[in-house]
Amino acid sequence: MSVCPQDPSKQHPGHAMLYEHHSNQSGDSNNVLMHGLGQWRLTRLFHDLVFLPAISLLDQEKLRPVRLWHDQMFAKPARHGGVVAWHQDYSYWTRTKPMMHLTVHIALDDQTLENGGLHFIPGSHRWHRDGKPLPVTDFNFKDMESIKTILTEDEVADFKPVPSLLKKGEASFHHPLTVHGSYNNRTDYPRRATVVNYFADGTLSNTDEPLLEGTNLIKRDCKVEGQFYPLVFDPEWAREK
Repeated sequence: MSVCPQDPSKQHPGHAMLYEHHSNQSGDSNNVLMHGLGQWRLTRLFHDLVFLPAISLLDQEKLRPVRLWHDQMFAKPARHGGVVAWHQDYSYWTRTKPMMHLTVHIALDDQTLENGGLHFIPGSHRWHRDGKPLPVTDFNFKDMESIKTILTEDEVADFKPVPSLLKKGEASFHHPLTVHGSYNNRTDYPRRATVVNYFADGTLSNTDEPLLEGTNLIKRDCKVEGQFYPLVFDPEWAREK
């Protein structure tokens, strides 16, 4: 008897703890992208990662004190791993304000030109529309060219991808408006990465709905805090010792 892919008995026992999960966000079996949010709530490894001093202390240089926004997991299987289309992170985060965010991308495998490693567009952190981020052109992350339909001529001329070429265990930090993305994985090995997103303490809700699936409502214009958005570093902690 065949087993339905959505059979609850085949899911991780903590599946309900995830804020969001896509076994293949692209919907294309030839370009598979696994993407999930909320791994820090499932395992001690990912829980401890978001509080890792080497990460949170670097973050506070720009955003102190610092809170966790959410983490992410990306996996591209061997030979048919999908793309992550060009985007600015804050385009997905306008339900929070003001823009005081920072993204940490951590390679769980060596990233190369062949396996879909992360790429950045230098200078794109200055790209905006009247102070707002670029509009989202592909919520499923699968169209690498769609962003160019909303860029100016100057932005298209400056659109020159640079690979990060991270080694396993290395991390990159980027601005919430930095345009980034990654190409297909056509190698014989998977390409995996985890991402930790932070914001400055004092960030406010900009929506009348829960910020993340399964979390409590934080009313518009109220401070984002509580068990789902823990403080990961405060300079006062060092002064108290």
